Order: sequence, then C-alpha cells, then structure tokens
Amino acid sequence: MLTGRKITVIGAGIAGLAVALAMARRGAKVRVLERAPNIAEAGAGIQISPNGFAVLAALGLGSELLSAGLESQAVELKDYRSGRRILRFDLTKRQYGNPFVLVHRAHLIELLERAVHGAGVDLTLGVSADPAGVDGSLVVGADGIRSATRRHLNGLEEPFYTGQVAWRAVVADRADPESHVWMGPGRHLVTYALGSGLRNIVAVEERAQWVGEDWNQTDDPANLHASFAGFAPEVRYWLDGVEDVRLWGLFRHDVASRWHDGRFALVGDAAHPTLPFLAQGANLALEDAWVLAICLDRLPQQEALAEYQERRGGRAARVVAAATANARNFHLRNPLVRGVAHGILRIGGELMPKAALNRLDWLYGFDVTCERHGALHQVSVSR
Repeated sequence: MLTGRKITVIGAGIAGLAVALAMARRGAKVRVLERAPNIAEAGAGIQISPNGFAVLAALGLGSELLSAGLESQAVELKDYRSGRRILRFDLTKRQYGNPFVLVHRAHLIELLERAVHGAGVDLTLGVSADPAGVDGSLVVGADGIRSATRRHLNGLEEPFYTGQVAWRAVVADRADPESHVWMGPGRHLVTYALGSGLRNIVAVEERAQWVGEDWNQTDDPANLHASFAGFAPEVRYWLDGVEDVRLWGLFRHDVASRWHDGRFALVGDAAHPTLPFLAQGANLALEDAWVLAICLDRLPQQEALAEYQERRGGRAARVVAAATANARNFHLRNPLVRGVAHGILRIGGELMPKAALNRLDWLYGFDVTCERHGALHQVSVSR
C-alpha cells in the first residue's frame, strides 16, 4: 500500500509531476525535487493521444486539459511542395474512446502543478539532487534524457547523433483542429494549432553537422526559412511569422536495461527517450506514472518495481522503434521511391480510409487505467 509511504521524485516535468500526483492520490507522502528555480516550459506544443489522455482523465484532469487545448479532428500527411494530401487519419469518431488533444506544453505543466499542490505534494524548486544522496526508501528518477538517476542505475551511456536536427517555434494563427505533416526529401515539418491563437511548428532536417541535444539553443529564423524554402506557400507563410526559434540535435538513446534496483526507479525520458516522430514521449511518461503507482500500491516494493519494468519495458521499446521508423518514412529522398510510396499511401487511404489508423490500435487503444483481474489489457476498439 502507498498510504503514508514517503517517496521522493527527482524532476518536475510531465513525468515527475504525473507520477507524484498518481502516488499522492493513493495516499503517499510525496516530495518532488526540481533543480530549476521555477517550473516553466519553453514555448512548444504537445500532442496528447488517447492512451495518454486516459491517464490524465483518471487523474481527474481530462476536462481541464480539453479546456486548455484543442481536440484534434484529423492528421494529414502532405507532399512538401504541392501540398497535395497523401493520407488522412480521421479522428472525429473517437474510436479509442478518448480524444487526441493539442495543447501548449506549458498549459499541461500548469494543470499538473496545480493538481500536485492540491494533493499535498511537497514541491521544492532550485534543488540539484544527487540521487545517491537523496534520503528515502524509494526515489523515482524523472530527470529526463540526461538523467543522473539512470546513470546511477546503468552507468555512463553514450547516445548517438541520428544525423537530424529539429527546429521548434510557435506563431500566432487561427485555431485549425487538424495536424499536418509535410513530407519532403531529407526533411519534414509538423504543424498544428494549440487552441489559444497559437500554432506549433516542428521542422526536422537531415544534416551531417552535429548539433547539441539541448532544447533551448536559439537559432536564426533565416536558417529555418532557407532549409524549407522549397516547401508549399502555406508552410512558408507560417515560417514568415517565426521570430524566435530553437534548434536541437536528435540523438538515439537505448531503452534503459535497468529501470530499478529496489530503491530507485525510472520514469519517462529517463527510462526510454524517444525521437519525436510518433508524438509519444509525454504519453509514455503518463503511462509510466500510472503503472508505477498501481504496482507500488498493490505489491511489496521489490516485487512492485520488478512488475513495473516487466509491464513497461516491452511497450516502451516498441514505441521507440516505431518512432525511429517514421523518421525514415518521412524523409524519402529518391523522387521515384517517394512517388511510389506516397502513391500507395494515397490509394490505400482512398480505398480503405480506416486502415492506416487501425494499424495504430496497439498504440492508441492501449489504456493502462483499464484493468481486468489485476492485469493491464488492450482495450477493445469499436469500428
């Protein structure tokens, strides 16, 4: 049982706040240590898919999230130059029971922060915590891709540069309830509205020149313009509105081999950093938070942590692999190969409009808050 247990969480991002809330709601006495002097998320959007929304709804935040964001009606894949639609994922029927929500990352952090305060969590800012020196019988590392907790459990590991960089920016724009992915040779651009008069832009380019992994590196908007100058007028219109842009290198990290040692446990990016080509980083973190809290509430700690890794490790690895595969599919360089591949997608979408989304049932239809006889299960999806 978690009631009355003292637990320390390192990191107050989405993963840390969510796991603190999930455990506090089950009676734990949780403190969160965050090295930043305040909880502030740099300007960026986030996509909460049905599997992640299920956790937020179970934590009592579903309605607030919908109010803060915008429910997505569709995702469209488009040709980079002509703007011609290649494939459309229709999300209007909510076939997974929960919505896809587009929201500013800062708004989600604000929701979680208010909720943890309301649940009695002790949130301490401006503290740089060495995991080895943190007191407590259980320490949860939610300290991101450079996790000191992960190093404590797995030793020093070196990620490798994927040969891709990403820009992110937010511009003023109308509330269009659809996401768009513009696919071109060696690059692609994702854009979607955030429900508050803003549009999120993430643009990825293959580049041999190494760029650091820090999300907060500023870049000249002219470089973004130049890299996507060959894209459709609509894209160039949005890029004309970019005044502040951040650039970071995309690196591959393996899923951690050890998620716990009986006293320490990992959640979110600390356990399984993923490339941003499936929009699942935050959603996986939310799933982790719920499952870890459930396991700790039902089992002795050693058994609970082993059960947690057993339940989460395989799914995390599958999502990371799928995101990596998307990077290749978005960036086809050979015009003939790209034309054939896009043609197949277009014809398939016209003949079987539900088929493409149905292939992602394993991802979006997995609801960790639904349990049958104590075991997680794949929810049935109505057609």
